[in-house]
Amino acid sequence: MSASLIRVATALPLPPARWTRTTDVVVVGSGAAGLLTALVLADARRAVTLVTKGTLGDGSTRWAQGGLAAVLGPDDDAELHVRDTLVAGAGLCDEGAVRTLVEEAPDAVAQLQALGARLDLASDGRPALTREGGHSRDRIVHAGGDASGAEVTRTLGAALRGRGIEVLEHTAALEALRTADGRVVGLRLARIRDDGSLADAGDLRARATVLATGGYSQVYAATSNPEGATGDGLALALRAGAEIADVEMVQFHPTVLWTGRGAAGQQALVSEAVRGEGAVLVDRDGRRIMPGAHPLADLAPRDVVSATIAAHLAATGDDHVYLDATHLGADYLARRFPGIARACREAGHDLTREPVPVVPAAHYSCGGVVADLDGRTTVPGLYAVGEVACTGVQGANRLASNSITEGLVAARRCAALLATELPAPGQAVEPAVGRAVDPTARRAVTEGASRHAGVLRDATGLATLAGVLATAPRRGLEQPLDLAAVETTALHTAATVLCAAALTRTESRGCHRRTDEPLTRPEWRVRLVHRLDGAGHLHTRTEPVRSLVGARGVA
Repeated sequence: MSASLIRVATALPLPPARWTRTTDVVVVGSGAAGLLTALVLADARRAVTLVTKGTLGDGSTRWAQGGLAAVLGPDDDAELHVRDTLVAGAGLCDEGAVRTLVEEAPDAVAQLQALGARLDLASDGRPALTREGGHSRDRIVHAGGDASGAEVTRTLGAALRGRGIEVLEHTAALEALRTADGRVVGLRLARIRDDGSLADAGDLRARATVLATGGYSQVYAATSNPEGATGDGLALALRAGAEIADVEMVQFHPTVLWTGRGAAGQQALVSEAVRGEGAVLVDRDGRRIMPGAHPLADLAPRDVVSATIAAHLAATGDDHVYLDATHLGADYLARRFPGIARACREAGHDLTREPVPVVPAAHYSCGGVVADLDGRTTVPGLYAVGEVACTGVQGANRLASNSITEGLVAARRCAALLATELPAPGQAVEPAVGRAVDPTARRAVTEGASRHAGVLRDATGLATLAGVLATAPRRGLEQPLDLAAVETTALHTAATVLCAAALTRTESRGCHRRTDEPLTRPEWRVRLVHRLDGAGHLHTRTEPVRSLVGARGVA
């Protein structure tokens, strides 16, 4: 891939600021990580403004069915959770970050309970535990059977009330405000009208800016993620000078409900917890497809299951496989998985009486803004928590139900840091003006990514995708910026970096499966780190598997 092709937007055509306000910390995003960061900071008497382009609680968290991974069972221990995470991460996890996550996960669960989370309980009054793919013990805490994310979101949203937190809904974070020496000191914001146009732009000056914007799974035509998962935070951080890593590692959930050939947008998820309770994947003739593919069969890590399904579909020409849970009993399934059973019925399938059709779909962004578990990025004043961050916890493939746990642990740590070490204010310079990617390019980006950079990839397809991305039309500077252009530019940025990284990594590892490079190569046990220069050229280097932030001492 020619370096001249690897270019992304360096700035947006920003509307002028018509107002200026100040706060201690601005948090962008209202999933679990953003909500808890704001909550802890408010309790520490910091002035907090929470910005979300939707409404409070929008984001991927509320769609999570499985739950939170934490060592709480009598037959479990931290070393087993660490080992399971490292195995799933396929050699790219930062072990120090993983150990921190595992050690602090039980306290994060306890905090949720203290805030009023209605977790599903066992007969002894402790959280009920189940198992998901890649876990060697029952350690998944859940709520409402299969509505864990919704309960986490409800709990944190309720806890925010009365805390004095300013909440700006339907507001877009357009660009970071920076000082002459590159520190981030706030954001250019704009209100989103019902038609997607932008109004009332202004500058929110902040001593710390925390991104909690989620991932970039909307890069793909079919995904389990909501419409807002367009990689806005990743693109904004890259334009602000931050480094990003592991972007090629997009996890595809193996069992998203198949609703027809060519289905696009957000698709209904069939939680891994269903397989954790004993459901199995079968082909159209009822033959199981996972035995022999992995020692854990249907409970193998997600990358293995997704790749096995994709290979089966390629070999047979089928559109989908089936998930068979009928042997678990109709009453049990209706009680344990009420939301999933309802979603299946709405799509014309009865989970309790028949195998249901499923396919892999984009689910979780293992890559993101380089950060440590305290949220510090490579740019002073800019922090990242949750799915937008790449801390090294997830490696090349996220272990099931480690995501909300990581978001909560990182939020607690980031807020604690900023409660005691808030950066000094700074004088911002006027942001640069650039050209947005035209929204008409969005379909070509998402369909190209799905076709050429999905579960299975090869150099030929990736080169084709690179050409599509390089020729994406740009808007003229005279055209006003709107939400569609912001999101399309972010998706184009994420797809371009993903494509470049996938072409560079000539092996198969974790979520990254190259059919033309099927082996996992020891020399590629490195992380791919990217930064942007002022001309929009992407620069990529390899780094050893370790923390990419703490050793540099940046704040």
